[in-house]
Amino acid sequence: MGDTRTIVVTGATGRQGGATARRLLADGHRVRALVRGHGSPAATALEAEGAELVVGDLDDPGSLETAFAGAQGVFIVPPMAYASGGADNDLEFRRGGAAIDAAVAAGVEQAVFTGLGSFSGGVAEQVGGKQRVERHLWASGLTATVLRPVRFMTNFLGTGVGVDDVADGVSRHVFPADEPVQLIALEDIAEFAAMAFADPDRFAGRTLELAGDAPTPNEAFGAINAATGLDLRYEPLSAAEAGALGPEVAEARRLWLAGHRWHADIEALRALHPGLRTFRDWLAEGGAALLRAALARAV
Repeated sequence: MGDTRTIVVTGATGRQGGATARRLLADGHRVRALVRGHGSPAATALEAEGAELVVGDLDDPGSLETAFAGAQGVFIVPPMAYASGGADNDLEFRRGGAAIDAAVAAGVEQAVFTGLGSFSGGVAEQVGGKQRVERHLWASGLTATVLRPVRFMTNFLGTGVGVDDVADGVSRHVFPADEPVQLIALEDIAEFAAMAFADPDRFAGRTLELAGDAPTPNEAFGAINAATGLDLRYEPLSAAEAGALGPEVAEARRLWLAGHRWHADIEALRALHPGLRTFRDWLAEGGAALLRAALARAV
């Protein structure tokens, strides 16, 4: 790997940011975890593992100056934002843009932004905030890499929004039961981020669509049941059910049924990262235990 550097990680107490912070620490980088406060269990755990906690808020750009001062890199994952009508893309863009602008102002050299896997045919599953952040990043002058992960394997733990949550032994989503759906492990997003920070010249200007496996929902639940001893099954949402869960869910279902798909080149990604996890790998490495625990809490 390259020289170790100081890297600011936004969203450090979340799933992607936390996984990336830990991976960068393992590589010997000095990690500054951007947090709103020191008291959360996730923040405390990161500090115990060697991260420096720096208080800042993407909704308060003035609070970012200290966090970014003297850093050489930044990992940007703005939190999802919601309003009464669904996703608040303007707020998501302001948050991502604030991180980019703070990095530029501080003289940071490199940024890795993690957004959202795009759909084939030039259609994004979620149009708006993340795409605007990408454009702002490319225009910023930073040495930049964009990661576009598809559906997280951890989504099987439940999302709390009506998709992927298990009720009476059944999980629901927009996908037909017998069609492949690309998935990615959080740890592999972190691996690609670490690769970009380790070799900025190689990854500068690149956009990577990220996936590690593509089981059908029926295959995924077969693997879950085999690994956990549970008896779960999958059913696709109807148009009315998807619509009741919100416009983003309804639009995702419409696009999928119209033939649009995530399109990560898994074999090419595996050539870059030979340890790229399959869904069964993720289950064996702890996913199965997490699923059992999540379902036990839900009962």
